[in-house]
Amino acid sequence: MGLYVNIGNRNFQRTRNGEYVDKSRLIAEINDTLDTNKCMTCVTRCRRFGKSIAAEMLCAYYDKSCDSRELFHGLEIEKDPSFEKHLNKYSVIFVSLTTFTSLYNHDPEIVAKMQRDLIADIHSEHPDVELNPNEDLMAFLSRIATQKGERFFMIIDEWDAIIREFKDSEKVMDEYVKFLRRLFKDPITSRVFVGAYITGILPIKKYNTQSALNNFREYTMIQPGKLASYFGFTKQEVEALGSKYGVDPEDLEQWYDGYRIGVEPSMFNPNSVMTAIDNGVCANYWSSTGAYDNVARYIQMNFEGLKEDIVRMIAGEECTVNYVRFNNDLKEIKSRDDVLTILIHLGYLSYNPDTRKCYIPNREVREEMESAVLATKWKELVSAISSSEALLRAVLNRDEASVASGVEKVHQDVVSIQKYNDEDNLSQVVYLAFYSAINDYIIHREYQSGKGFADLAFVPRKHIDAPALLIELKYDKNVKTAINQINERNYPDKLREYASNIILVGINYDPHTKTHTCKIEQA
Repeated sequence: MGLYVNIGNRNFQRTRNGEYVDKSRLIAEINDTLDTNKCMTCVTRCRRFGKSIAAEMLCAYYDKSCDSRELFHGLEIEKDPSFEKHLNKYSVIFVSLTTFTSLYNHDPEIVAKMQRDLIADIHSEHPDVELNPNEDLMAFLSRIATQKGERFFMIIDEWDAIIREFKDSEKVMDEYVKFLRRLFKDPITSRVFVGAYITGILPIKKYNTQSALNNFREYTMIQPGKLASYFGFTKQEVEALGSKYGVDPEDLEQWYDGYRIGVEPSMFNPNSVMTAIDNGVCANYWSSTGAYDNVARYIQMNFEGLKEDIVRMIAGEECTVNYVRFNNDLKEIKSRDDVLTILIHLGYLSYNPDTRKCYIPNREVREEMESAVLATKWKELVSAISSSEALLRAVLNRDEASVASGVEKVHQDVVSIQKYNDEDNLSQVVYLAFYSAINDYIIHREYQSGKGFADLAFVPRKHIDAPALLIELKYDKNVKTAINQINERNYPDKLREYASNIILVGINYDPHTKTHTCKIEQA
C-alpha cells in the first residue's frame, strides 16, 4: 500500500462508519465511460459538496489492492450489472492536490517535486520496473503498462488547488497544465489509463476559449448534466435525515436549501446539513469553509453594474449572468459576468438555467454575503443592512414616520433614483430596508391572497411569536389607497392560516416631492 498508488479503501470505510447518504450510483455512471472516448471526467462543485467523499468512494471501488465488496453491501451500486465487472480491478493513483500545495507552499518547483514524489511511490509498488533518471511520470507509467500490462485509474481531488494557490505564477500554471496534458492528452494515454476522474472548484482553465483538457467531460455547478444529484443532498434525502434525527426539515430548508443544480430544483449543502444534525441545531456552518474577505474583494471590483446587481440579489432578486466567456482563471477577471460566475462556482450564488440568472441561495450563504458586504467600503449599503432591524421594530411599534424615513434613506443612499420609477423598484427598496426580517419571516413577493396579489407578505417562521405583515406599495398615489386595496381585496384572508395578528402597511412614493409616506393599521 502506497501513499498515492493503491491506497486501499480506508478513507471510504470511515465515511461508511458514520451516516452515509447513498450516492453510489455515481460508480455506474463512471463504469459506463471506462476504456471509451468518454473515460475522462471532471466534476467541479463548491466546497463541502461531497466531492472528496465521491473520489474516495471511487478509489475504494476500483483499487485492486483491497476487497471492498462488503463495503458496498446494501448500496444502490450493488444492484447494477457493472458492479462485479470493475470491482477492485485496477491500480488506482489517488492524488489530493492540497497535499502538495501544503508540502510545497509557494515553491515554484511544485510541479517537478510532485512528479518526483509520485514516481518514487509508484516505483515502490513496481520495483522490478527500472527507473530511468530524469524521466517524467507519464514515461514511467508507460513503461509499467508496456512491461507488465498494468493499466491505471487516476483520481485527482482538488485538481485546481495549484491553479488557485499559484494564480500569480504564470510559470507554475503553465507547467501544471503541461503536466496534465502530458498525462491525459498524450498519444499513449489510452494505453496507460482506463479512466480518470478529477474534482475541483473551478472548471478546467481555457486557453483562447478552448479547454486545456478538452477530452474531459465536465460537470459543473452551472452545467452539472447527468451527475447533478450525486453532489449535494436532494430535498427527499434531507427530509429523511431530518425525520430520522429529529431536526425540523423546514429549518434545514430555510438554512441550507436553494441551490438549483441542473435538473435538480432543490439542492442542499451536505456538510452544513450533517453538521446541523450532529449539533442538533441549524446555524451558519459555512464560515468554516470559505473566506468572505475574498468575496468582498470580488464584489468591490470596478465593473459597471456589479454593485447594483449585488444590491438587487441581497434584496432577494435574480440577476442575469453570461458565464460562457469566463476562462476559469482567477487572475483573468474582466467583467461583472466573470465575478458573478466565480461566485457561482464558489457557492455564494446559485444559477437558474431556466431564467439564466443567479441569486443568493439560502440563509446560510446570505449571512456570508452579508459579512462580505460589511467588509466592503459600501458604507450606505452597510448602513441599510445594519438599520433594518430598527425599521422592523418601527413597524411593530406602529411608528409610521420612522418607517417612511427609513425606507427613504435606503432609497436615497443605495438604490439609483434614476431607476426608481415604479412599484417594482419600490419593492426592491422595501425588501432591502427590511433585510433582517428574513431571519424571522418568510417573505413573499406578489403574495396571492383574497382577490389578488399583495406586494409583500411577511409570514412568521415556525416557533416565532410575531405578527404577520402585509405591505402594499404605491407609486405617485397615497398610502390610504394602499390600505384600502388590502382591505377591499381581502389580502389578510390567507395569512390568517399562519397568524391571528396581522399588521397592514401602506407605503407610497411621491416622485414630485421625492418623499415616502407610510400608513400602518391592524387587520
